[in-house]
Amino acid sequence: MEKQVPPLAYRLRPVTVDELIGQEEAAVFIRNFIEGKKASAMLWGPPGTGKSSVAGIIEQHHPDSYYAISAVTSGIQEIRKVTGQAGSKQLTPIVFIDEIHRFNKVQQDSLLPFVENGSIILIGATTENPSFSVTSPLLSRLRVIVFKALESGDIENILLRAIAFDPLMISLQKTFTDECIHTIAQSAHGDARAALNLLELAATTIDKDIIDLSDLQSLADRPLYHDRSGENHYDLISAFHKSVRAGDADASVYWLGRMLEGGEDRLFILRRMIRIASEDIGMAEPNALRLVISARDAFTAVGSPEGELALYQAAVYLACAPKSNALYLTEKRVRELIKKTGTPGVPLHLRNAPTRLMRDLGYAKGYIYAHDDPQGSLDLNYMPESIADERLYIPKGEGFEKRIKEIMNARKKAAGNRPGPYRKTS
Repeated sequence: MEKQVPPLAYRLRPVTVDELIGQEEAAVFIRNFIEGKKASAMLWGPPGTGKSSVAGIIEQHHPDSYYAISAVTSGIQEIRKVTGQAGSKQLTPIVFIDEIHRFNKVQQDSLLPFVENGSIILIGATTENPSFSVTSPLLSRLRVIVFKALESGDIENILLRAIAFDPLMISLQKTFTDECIHTIAQSAHGDARAALNLLELAATTIDKDIIDLSDLQSLADRPLYHDRSGENHYDLISAFHKSVRAGDADASVYWLGRMLEGGEDRLFILRRMIRIASEDIGMAEPNALRLVISARDAFTAVGSPEGELALYQAAVYLACAPKSNALYLTEKRVRELIKKTGTPGVPLHLRNAPTRLMRDLGYAKGYIYAHDDPQGSLDLNYMPESIADERLYIPKGEGFEKRIKEIMNARKKAAGNRPGPYRKTS
């Protein structure tokens, strides 16, 4: 039976620190590790940026004490098997756990005492933000090494190295144009593994000695990296929200496009747009909320991809609408006021009086029906007596909210000229 040849990305893995490209922080960590300054660490970054390669370099230097566990296929038994040897080994076990975010809380907690007392050196690798995916006690005992998405130029160098030095690539005798190499590097979006996989696929499936850009078109259509529940998920929606808030329509549609192309849940984006319509625009342009709701209904009716145009329409409208965070601040003031003052009783004149007893106790006494007597209704106080002077909604001067401010000021002025029996006056 013919032996399976490992993929090019595996064959070209760095075996020395000098071969690790584009990850300076990780390179310093490995050098210190090799020199004896061993420390448990969390390797965090996008796919194909060198996390497993770092573990492989450490294994090269410590083969007798290195253990690898995959969180995808392993469980608590495998953890206990390795940690159970910690006290009986002369060398401190170095335990590499790939995709450690897939371990549940119990599995992660089982590692804690061994990391705590130094009986194992834990090297975890994850593509997800460890702040969310790793328990706080375990994370606090690990140094976090951040891996960045590789620059296109770094990936081009990796591809050229593969063509020049990998024996199997050399044996295929294929030549790639500069434009072709550049396109492969660009399409990988910082993922060296994806770039090498595409290079190998092109070399082994395209029946030409010289491969140019036109030959690559059918192979280079790769989805953008986007983790729909982790760091990238939150970074992109944050960039979108901040761009809309600042009124930058171009940036707003760019970040929207990044999310859509990356496979983000369209309804999640629309839910955030609804929030933006109230938090950042509010009464400065009340139609913003209506338009986003309409965009949601349109997308629900039409679906992808046609319905996505409604999201672009909503994004541009939100970005260009006048902005006010007055409603957002109002909500905060109301919550803080309730927390500070508790629940003072409803003034008697604002209470219903459906029974004789309640009428005898003064419920509804003195209430003035505003439709019958708009001016007389200004005499009443509509807040609990102890907090009657609190101002909660403070409109700003943008868009329609400017008109609301005028209305509120006119009411306040009219009420100030009519001191009534129930309204607190200064």
